Amino acid sequence: MGTKKFILNVAPTGIIPTKKTTPHVPITPGEIVREILDLASRGVTMVHLHARDPETDKPAYQKEIYAEIIHGIRSREKDLILCVSTSGRIFPEFEKRSDVLELRGEVKPDFASLTLSSLNFREEASMNSPRMVESLASKMMERNIRPEIEVFDLGMINYAKYLMKKGLITAPCYLNLILGNVASAQADLLSMGLMVRELPEGSIWSAGGIGDSQLTVNVMALVAGGGVRVGLEDNLWMDRDRSSLATNRELVERLISIANELGLSPYTPREARAVLGM
Repeated sequence: MGTKKFILNVAPTGIIPTKKTTPHVPITPGEIVREILDLASRGVTMVHLHARDPETDKPAYQKEIYAEIIHGIRSREKDLILCVSTSGRIFPEFEKRSDVLELRGEVKPDFASLTLSSLNFREEASMNSPRMVESLASKMMERNIRPEIEVFDLGMINYAKYLMKKGLITAPCYLNLILGNVASAQADLLSMGLMVRELPEGSIWSAGGIGDSQLTVNVMALVAGGGVRVGLEDNLWMDRDRSSLATNRELVERLISIANELGLSPYTPREARAVLGM
């Protein structure tokens, strides 16, 4: 029997990390492109992109910044699956959150993030009203951009099924299970098992852990037959003692090494496109 495959999804930047917290987080379009091209050569399947204002390091929504990043990646890696963020943690307006969905042609993203409910993080909230979620899902469907469904607890999976019944999400779904947030599902086997059991039929899923739980959740996901989400967006450290700052490359290489020991390897982007029905 051949090696089993999984989706390796990397979130290299996110909203929170800055150069002050870690020098390793890529911020400018050029830094992000170089980082992604390096990670692609190491076996990454999919990338979850956040844009930053290159002058201030602050999160940005403008499609022009995303276009620069996507063009830089696709000029070298045409098959790599690219997801852009429509996060509500900083920008509450639909016009800003959906701006990136207007990209066309060579810089149109494959996926866009869709968080299915409002939730609290340690110091702030991500606001996702039913009207906002449905409007974003509708826009993604109109633009033929797949939703990367972000779920932080069991109720969000139920809401995904509700949106499928309304025709705003179509199978096969791709979902990221994000565990370990202080106000959401925790990073343990029971929480993950319940969420996986309730996934819509035929779903493809990955799991990521916030902070110290990242490695634990990644390994649980591999053992359970899922994919993984890894990267500096969710975790800055190589160890629980927080004595060694991580790089995206180190996090990816460690994960692939563990996967290989389990008889697993990442899908190539082309293989994953077939699995995802793209």
